[in-house]
Amino acid sequence: MSFTKLTRRGLIQTGAVAGAGLALPTYLRAENHAGFTNAPTGSTVTLGFNVPQTGPYAEEGLDELRAQELAVEHLNGEGDGGMMNTFSSKALKGNGILGKKVEYVTGDTQTKSDAARASAKAMIEKDGAVMINGGSSSGVAVAVQGLCQEAGVIFMAGLTHSNDTTGKDKKANGFRHFFNGYMSAAALAPVLKNAYGEDRRAYHLTADYTWGWTQQESIAAATEAMGWETVNNVLTPLASTDFSSYIAPVLNSGADVLVLNHYGGNMVNSLTNAVQFGLLDKEVNGKKFEIVVPLYSELMAAGAGANVQGVIGSMNWNWQLQDEGSKAFVKSFGEKYGRPPSNSAHTCYVQTLLYADAVERAGTFNPCGVVEALEDFEFDGLGNGPVLYRGDDHQCFKDVLVMKGKENPTNEYDTLEIVEVTPRAQVEYAPDHPMFAGGELGKCNPGA
Repeated sequence: MSFTKLTRRGLIQTGAVAGAGLALPTYLRAENHAGFTNAPTGSTVTLGFNVPQTGPYAEEGLDELRAQELAVEHLNGEGDGGMMNTFSSKALKGNGILGKKVEYVTGDTQTKSDAARASAKAMIEKDGAVMINGGSSSGVAVAVQGLCQEAGVIFMAGLTHSNDTTGKDKKANGFRHFFNGYMSAAALAPVLKNAYGEDRRAYHLTADYTWGWTQQESIAAATEAMGWETVNNVLTPLASTDFSSYIAPVLNSGADVLVLNHYGGNMVNSLTNAVQFGLLDKEVNGKKFEIVVPLYSELMAAGAGANVQGVIGSMNWNWQLQDEGSKAFVKSFGEKYGRPPSNSAHTCYVQTLLYADAVERAGTFNPCGVVEALEDFEFDGLGNGPVLYRGDDHQCFKDVLVMKGKENPTNEYDTLEIVEVTPRAQVEYAPDHPMFAGGELGKCNPGA
């Protein structure tokens, strides 16, 4: 590949004399300003890809990075162009962004908010990144989104599913393509009702951070509205690897459904523990015991193996979709990496293209021009059918997938099947919905 990959290792900081303690960071120096943070002045522009390369969500992060690298390749006119060929907007020409070759730096969020902010800060201040993209944790997303708002750069969120990201913690410089907990619940509830009935007692295990809290609130509200009872909700630390002590009490709770509000390695481990305890073989209250995983990913399903068979959940996107955009992305990704992309890979690839397209349409890298171009932008050709980037909260609205673990998968990537494509209208909500209340979007900050 001919595009340049940058890392912070070995970079020599220029413009500061040894011992000059008052020297300004590169991104604040007047010659680099042009009215906004990190205005590109040369023939290149730098993007910052901040993903979990270690920690419980590392598999998701590494797939995001694969997709981000592919997006840069396509933006620079290399490869087959992927979704640029199916995108309804035709602003991208394969000559970089506004004629500037796209380069990138990477950071490891470690699925820790402090580490994620530190890596994003370094990419902005030391490497001159004009946009930060990626992440597989809502805690990370909220933290980095706040940092980008302060610094005056655009944040194109990766995998973040908490209602709060575009709810109480929304920011004018931040945009989310991924769906959220409310949308998952709205899509799942009718399917769960048809599959398991209205008279069910649910026991929740919930990751103890912003995503888990809002995911549990959403699925509990949706299932209670159709007649289910929530027996208990137990919070589990994100760092947990063995959930046996949390699974054991379920056996004597009177519950006949276990809802695992877990993601990544946590979901793989908790689902495995639940199956080892024989929950799926039990009958409670005269009904077959069931397990629900509200938020699925292909990588999680592959990690859990046969344990996902018959288990229902939801996804933002899946490589089996047959629209032209999805097929183009799966082809490009598969030819480069020898495997289908995950939905976290898809959202980071799409977010990178959407940022570049907004810059082209705005005619500037100025964050406020990008915000204006993205707000209430309607597009198609990037998977999920027609999509709206709502201006009120910077949340994307599109179709949502309900998935189920396949009974007879043919390979490690064929573990899930699409049960239903829930239309966008079914998962939409008003900007002032109580689950998204609090906080102000505020104004774009160009960082000048």
